Amino acid sequence: MSNIAQENLIDYIKCNQNKLYKIAYTYVKNQDLALDIVQESITKALENINKLKNEEFVKTWFYRILINEALKTIKKNKKYMEYELSDNENYLNSNEEIVVQNIDIYNSIDKLNDKLKTVIILRFFENLKIEEIAVITKTNISTVKSRLYKGIEIIKKNMRGEKNNYEYTQKVQRSI
Repeated sequence: MSNIAQENLIDYIKCNQNKLYKIAYTYVKNQDLALDIVQESITKALENINKLKNEEFVKTWFYRILINEALKTIKKNKKYMEYELSDNENYLNSNEEIVVQNIDIYNSIDKLNDKLKTVIILRFFENLKIEEIAVITKTNISTVKSRLYKGIEIIKKNMRGEKNNYEYTQKVQRSI
């Protein structure tokens, strides 16, 4: 790839730096780790820009790198990562019921396996189309749809607080 591809990548990163951080933070719930993920993703993307076959796909290509780095960080730091309530206290305001519900949703998403979590985050937090998610995750469209619906189903069950919720969640996630 040419210098033009590198410039396009840099422009994309500059224009979307907050969004990229938000995605990383959604995975690790830690500011420092999220920043590290973004930085490592940028480094890898710049080092491997020649592997980008089509400049039109810079967004999906970079998302794939970012998500892979986030998952690698989770595996590497699993026993040290904790949900930091102090980071979320800033969100508390006079509308506490909505905040509590949002925290419950985030916690439900966080409990999903990596495949379901990735699809849910990309679809609902990043508003990506199913086709784009399929490219990013290197899966077919029907698999993305299946994961999306299973993830939504698990989140709904978690939000309702039904009995045997844990066993059901584990059963559905194993079937993927």
